[in-house]
Amino acid sequence: MDWRDQPRGNPRPRNRTPQRLVKRILHWRSWLKDHCPLGEFGAEAIRRQLQLQKVSPLPCTRTIERILGRAGLLTCSRRRRLAPPPPGWYLRELAEGRAELDTFDFVEDLAIRGGPSIAVLNGISLYGSLAAAWPQTAFTTSDVLDCLSAHWRAVGLPRYVQFDNDTRFQGPHSLPGRLGRVVHLCLCLGIIPIFTPPRETGFQAKIESFNYLWQAKVWHRRQHSGLASLQQHSHQFIRAHRQRHAARIEAAPLRLPWADPSSRQISQPQVIFLRRTTDTGSASVLETSLAVDKQWPNRLVRCELDVLTSELKIHALRRRQPDWQPLLVTRKLPVKITPWDTHKTG
Repeated sequence: MDWRDQPRGNPRPRNRTPQRLVKRILHWRSWLKDHCPLGEFGAEAIRRQLQLQKVSPLPCTRTIERILGRAGLLTCSRRRRLAPPPPGWYLRELAEGRAELDTFDFVEDLAIRGGPSIAVLNGISLYGSLAAAWPQTAFTTSDVLDCLSAHWRAVGLPRYVQFDNDTRFQGPHSLPGRLGRVVHLCLCLGIIPIFTPPRETGFQAKIESFNYLWQAKVWHRRQHSGLASLQQHSHQFIRAHRQRHAARIEAAPLRLPWADPSSRQISQPQVIFLRRTTDTGSASVLETSLAVDKQWPNRLVRCELDVLTSELKIHALRRRQPDWQPLLVTRKLPVKITPWDTHKTG
């Protein structure tokens, strides 16, 4: 008799998830969607909830994803991405994880039906993912000073802070060589401000992602009766977000304690501008066009300005070679700074 004609015996039965566990998974998925402060109801969130309920045996994330997929509740699929450069690759101290960076941005033109237009100032740190959000009707530079000083007083000072080129952060754009009150506050506190390239979102990916998350989990998730209701839900979200990232916050680079700055005493004089050169190899910094290098057209540069000596050092940057940052040229750029003490931060 040929070996193919021999009986093979009973096939090995497939492991099946108990129906009771399936019902639990679907129940917690529905509950998390309606009640989780973070608005998370995917497989990992469900597994954490089952773990809190001491379910045994605890299913793995892939099993939960398979159950959600069979129920038609899997909202996204996994995708592959190429490895990006290290976080903060454009500064060696950041890329090596020796310093923390806070980044801030606005979300504006949010409208409550029958109520005022809403804006929110969001912030998050690079390594610890320490989040903050301040929803209110509008923001001035004085409001930004209040929010930043209150935040840093509560959680400590980072080494760097990153903004886009909004006038409430950088200062007026009407005259060359002008820096505003927020920059002066940072310099008095010993924080190095960084300004990202105009019309480029890559350097702001961390805060843009958090802006989207805040809108998805706070703004779009519920109908808000007014500003007070929005602020309450935003506060709950931020508190839950910090609890979720407590381990990362603890492991992040050290933040310095708040120390009341002298009115006009600059603790450190450096301001950094990330820019892209033109096709002729020049760069615009504080409304001033500076010749950099004709052999470096349409490329990224890091401009380090010393506000006390007016010395501007311009370094080449390249994402594919983050360790290669040679000095291209040194220029002079005199600046005037509006002191922050024209508005008391409390």
